[in-house]
Amino acid sequence: MTDASTLPGRPRGEVVSGPATARAVNVLAPNASPMTLDGTNTWILAEPDAEQAVVVDPGPLHEGHLRAVIDTAERAGKQIALTLLTHGHPDHAEGATRFAELTGTEVRALDPALRLGEEGLTAGSVIEVGGLVLRVVPTPGHTADSLSFHIPADRAVLTGDTVLGRGTTVVAHPDGRLGDYLDSLRRLRSLTVDDGVHTVLPGHGPVLEDAQGAVEFYLAHRAHRLAQVETAVEDGHRTPAEVVAHVYADVDRSLWPAAELSVRAQLDYLREHGLIP
Repeated sequence: MTDASTLPGRPRGEVVSGPATARAVNVLAPNASPMTLDGTNTWILAEPDAEQAVVVDPGPLHEGHLRAVIDTAERAGKQIALTLLTHGHPDHAEGATRFAELTGTEVRALDPALRLGEEGLTAGSVIEVGGLVLRVVPTPGHTADSLSFHIPADRAVLTGDTVLGRGTTVVAHPDGRLGDYLDSLRRLRSLTVDDGVHTVLPGHGPVLEDAQGAVEFYLAHRAHRLAQVETAVEDGHRTPAEVVAHVYADVDRSLWPAAELSVRAQLDYLREHGLIP
């Protein structure tokens, strides 16, 4: 879920369904909008020579898309063995129950309300399916239940809405919190520095091949926006709507509702740190 369609300094690219890495194939959901960019990226993950696959974020409740995901896996000789969710927003998770019916898989997520099956996901856990190894990385901030999945063999990280392929993401106040989000970005930066991650498989937008650059951009962008919001308040713009109109004046007005969620999160952060009254 984006809060700005494009920003200077970010890579641009076309989103296409198909292979992104040796172990990741994207099937793009037909739900393009200002909030979802080109649509939701549903990811099929599997070892190249394995028969079992994992699907991350089945996407919206769209029968054609869900069946397209299954067909894509079957054409590659894969059987879907597990469904995972990065978070519970409908553009990622609404189709999960129907997808589980079609595939006979359990659905694992951080939020117990989204699970179908006995086993959930916990921070730091390791998932192994058909030789594929995924490490669960807690990345709250966009939402409280946001997770990313580190794919060590591809030196990649699947980020849901924590890092997008284009633009920046919304901190969905009150569930999302800016302090948590900044910590999550730093956690992802550590993956790029300490674990050699170079590829971002985002929930929306094109694949990014400079993971560290993308995360550094996000951190710099958040610092810049936070300073703008603090200055706006000091200049007398008190309500979230007033701050949005001042700070996001160059952003399409259709994105202002999402921007207001982020502004509310930023105002909370500034108050918690004693930077504004």
